[in-house]
Amino acid sequence: MAAVKKLINDPQTVVAESLEGFGAAHPDVVTIHSDPWFVARAGGASAGKVGLVSGGGSGHEPLHGGFVGVGMLDAAVPGAMFTSPTPDQIAPAIQAADSGAGVLAIVKNYTGDVLNFETAAELADAEGVTVRTVVVNDDVAVEDSLYTAGRRGVAGTVAVEKIAGAAAERGYDLDAVAAVAEKVIANVRSMGVALTACTVPHAGKPSFDLPDDEIEIGIGIHGEPGRRRIPLAGADEITEMLLTPVADDLNLAGGEKVLLFVNGMGGTPASELYVVYRRARALLEERGVEVTRSLVGNYVTSLEMQGASVTVLRLDDELTALWDAPVHTTALRW
Repeated sequence: MAAVKKLINDPQTVVAESLEGFGAAHPDVVTIHSDPWFVARAGGASAGKVGLVSGGGSGHEPLHGGFVGVGMLDAAVPGAMFTSPTPDQIAPAIQAADSGAGVLAIVKNYTGDVLNFETAAELADAEGVTVRTVVVNDDVAVEDSLYTAGRRGVAGTVAVEKIAGAAAERGYDLDAVAAVAEKVIANVRSMGVALTACTVPHAGKPSFDLPDDEIEIGIGIHGEPGRRRIPLAGADEITEMLLTPVADDLNLAGGEKVLLFVNGMGGTPASELYVVYRRARALLEERGVEVTRSLVGNYVTSLEMQGASVTVLRLDDELTALWDAPVHTTALRW
């Protein structure tokens, strides 16, 4: 097998060097803390506002550090590549996000993330910080995987962070921000496809074998197995395999309004993502569902994996207004 080419110096220092560069590029938006590593909002926590913290393994950029800023997260905690951050990283990030109104932790449903955030919340609680936790589990592909009990948390996390972040910015209290986050979680579903595997730097080889003429339907963002492998098909056919289970799981009915989010896994050109979006939107419209908000791009990646995921969020007036609210992060701003 040929050596994998990556723009790195040393697999052991990739995350630290990437964070240093990220902080140097965006000092108006974020501040980078080291020992332990976490990303915080420039200028610190806003007085009287509920703090939002998320995190997880690195390799999914811009998730989560790219969503730190006004209207979204107050802090993000990056673990090693595809590895949960540790409680002693998460606890200081929770402290940094707290301004006295409590902190909401948004956790993707992976066993390590859930356990480590739980431990960190207990540590923060001992320091007098009130922490509430919500767990994102939007992936309809499989109920249990190598990393989870229950469904995995994937691209729907972006919607949870954006909408809960807007609620916090508006002055909702901790219970209300948590309730909005849970409302998003209850109404968002995703499913992904991989065309190629990704390569974790310290492994130096692809994380799984996928023949050139096959794709994996229902892939996880760490390369976990999906529902099935099939021969490579056209984009419309693949999109239907992703969108249909998502829409069915949400029990979408005619007349409903949704956000349609097509996410790239890191190695897929924008042109291909828009081909997927085009078909996904047509399939929703055939069901009588109105797409009133859209997002297309690389937001929850899997290093350089070629592939995409389709996410649908059922909207009402409250969620739409919070989605539309101003946001200023490095990866999302309007």
